[in-house]
Amino acid sequence: MDGGLFPRGRTEVAPGAAHLPDWLGPRRQRELLDACRAWARPPAGLRTVRTPGGGTMTARQVCLGLHWYPYGYAPTAVDGDGAPVKPMPAWLAELGRRAVADAYGTPPPPAGAYDIALVNFYGGDSRMGMHRDAEERSPAPVVSLSLGDSCLFRFGNTASRGRPYRDVELRSGDLFVFGGPSRLAYHGVPKVLPGTAPPALGLTGRLNITLRVGGLGHP
Repeated sequence: MDGGLFPRGRTEVAPGAAHLPDWLGPRRQRELLDACRAWARPPAGLRTVRTPGGGTMTARQVCLGLHWYPYGYAPTAVDGDGAPVKPMPAWLAELGRRAVADAYGTPPPPAGAYDIALVNFYGGDSRMGMHRDAEERSPAPVVSLSLGDSCLFRFGNTASRGRPYRDVELRSGDLFVFGGPSRLAYHGVPKVLPGTAPPALGLTGRLNITLRVGGLGHP
């Protein structure tokens, strides 16, 4: 997407939390979208996530490597069709390694470190409440990639869901990495901006690909 009159640059949103605009070029965005569409097909495909309290998340999800459910991991889609989860592709794990190196200016993590991916699909009226990514044993940074419609991303603090927090507009192709003192910060998506996806991408809605290091072992 065109950066406009004022090109967007790398921003440190909080200690250990970095926003890198336009990190994925148009070709890589299309390749990643094609992969997401394949992963979303059954078995263990795109599902609606139900919370323990009986509610449902408005963003739908598919997992790779291990299946996330509220609030843990399993080798099968335990709250879906029960099928074995799709494997984490080596090329996606490598993308996570490079993202961390680019975000922090440090050598990349060990090969194969990123072993879990959560792919969330947001429609125009989807939201994600403030939450922490706390089910992993590893303290490795979380890598977040955006495709399609822009969103308002709220990045908060580690103590509560309330203030202080900072709102960031994430556009298609943007990278957001958070680790270190911000690894367990609360974050969420209060708003999606419909109709803002790059027309050439061919996506209505928003996809967020979140890469994590579980430190949980493999099934």
